[in-house]
Amino acid sequence: MKDSSSLISRMVRAAKLEVNLYEEVEADTKATMPAMWVVVIASVAAGIGAGIAGIIAGHGAMAFVWGLLGGVAVALVGWLAWAGITYLLGTTVLKGPKTSATWGELLRTIGFAQSPGVLKVLSFIPYLGGLISFAASIWMLIATVIGVRQALDVSTGRAIAVCIVGWLIYFLLGLLLALLLGTRLF
Repeated sequence: MKDSSSLISRMVRAAKLEVNLYEEVEADTKATMPAMWVVVIASVAAGIGAGIAGIIAGHGAMAFVWGLLGGVAVALVGWLAWAGITYLLGTTVLKGPKTSATWGELLRTIGFAQSPGVLKVLSFIPYLGGLISFAASIWMLIATVIGVRQALDVSTGRAIAVCIVGWLIYFLLGLLLALLLGTRLF
């Protein structure tokens, strides 16, 4: 018997863009930790793909390890920040007439929307890896719009607006943080 609430099953359903899955995890307060694990799994997969590419390019094993650890940390902080930004935007400035959401609901739906990111493990494949990674990113974006739409109970257009404006704010905050820390941007 297949357990429809298992992490793998939910990740597959999230990747299939099943609206019912996003409604399910929105309502399931116990799904916050599993959503975090989806973010970790997707970031580890992306890190492995990038790490293998780095090893092939001659950057060494330590670059792989540090990149993987840093990637997971950045993914988790990014997930928390992104959910917070979309929560604030989606429940205030861009809320719909039926909007009623919590930060936890957005954490869960946005976390599970990262499921297609597992495919980024293939990013090391010459010529195809970049295309696979790009396709996975677009797929994750579509899943995020669905998750935000379901969590905020808004139209698809409003969910897209929340995601676009939220991404711009997220990007600018990241840029500001990089400048404050003296991080080289390019």
